[in-house]
Amino acid sequence: MLHVRDLTAGHRPDTPVVRSVSFHLPTPGVYAIVGANGAGKTTLLHTLAGHLRATTGQVHLGGRDLTGLLPHHLARAGVALAPQGRRLWPSLTVRDHLTVTRPATDDGFNVDDLFDLFPPLAARRRHHGHQLSGGEQQMLTIARALRTNPRLLLADEPTEGLSPRIAGQVIAVLRDLPDRGVTVLVALPQAHTATAVADRVYALNAGQLSDPPDGHVDLLVGDHRTPSNAHRSSHHARPPPARRALADHPRREHHQAGDRSPGNAPNPTNGTTMPPCLTTEANPR
Repeated sequence: MLHVRDLTAGHRPDTPVVRSVSFHLPTPGVYAIVGANGAGKTTLLHTLAGHLRATTGQVHLGGRDLTGLLPHHLARAGVALAPQGRRLWPSLTVRDHLTVTRPATDDGFNVDDLFDLFPPLAARRRHHGHQLSGGEQQMLTIARALRTNPRLLLADEPTEGLSPRIAGQVIAVLRDLPDRGVTVLVALPQAHTATAVADRVYALNAGQLSDPPDGHVDLLVGDHRTPSNAHRSSHHARPPPARRALADHPRREHHQAGDRSPGNAPNPTNGTTMPPCLTTEANPR
C-alpha cells in the first residue's frame, strides 16, 4: 500500500532531520511511529503530506509514485494530514470546517458521516473553533482530514493534551478507520500507547527508523513507565473492532495530561494563517 524508500528530509537541505527512512505498510491498518520529542516524527509526516520536500528517496501509495508532489496533489491521491496543534480557524464553526474542505472523491465521508463518527461534534456543530474543548478540537482536526476521503491518514500526536477518557475515544475511532479502507499512520511519543493502538510499531531515533524486535520498542525509545506493555509484541496484528460511533466505545485509560479547555490552555486556534492540513484540499482555488 505505502512504500517509503531511503527518505531524507528536513527544513533545510543541508540539515536533514530524517535520514534514509524506509518502511512498508502493506495493508490497511493502524501503524505507529514512536519516538521522543525531536526525533523527527513531525518532519516525517509533513514530508509524506508534501509540506516539506524530501532531498532524497521515494514515496509510493498504491503503486503510484507520489515523490515530490505538492500537498493538494497528494490530497487528490488520497493523503491527508491531521497536524499536531490542531490549527483550526477560530472564526469558522464546526460545520464550516467540514464543508469548506472539499473531498477528492464523491464516495467516502460526508459531513453527516463525520457527525455520526464524532457525536460530540454534532452537538457543537454551530460553535466556533475557539469555543471547543481540547478534545473536541482534536476530533474536528481528524474529521476535517477525513472529509477529503483519504486512503492514508497521517495523525501527528492525536492524543496530546487529552484526558484518558477523550484520548481513548479518539484512539477507538482511529482503530475503526481501516474498516472504511483508511490506513492510519500515527506519530506518538510513548511506546506503551503506540503498542496499545497500532498493529505495528516503528521506532524513530535521531531521524533514523528501526523496526524493533518484539517487546523491545520501549527500550529503543526509552519508555519504561508501563513495563507490562514492554512484553507486548510490536508486530502483533489485532483484528479490527466492529465499527461503532465514538460515544459507544468504552473508556480506555492512557497516560496523558488532562483535557484542555479554551479557558485553561494555550489556544491552538489563534491566528488566521491557513492550517497546513487545509492546503491539502483536493481542489484548491
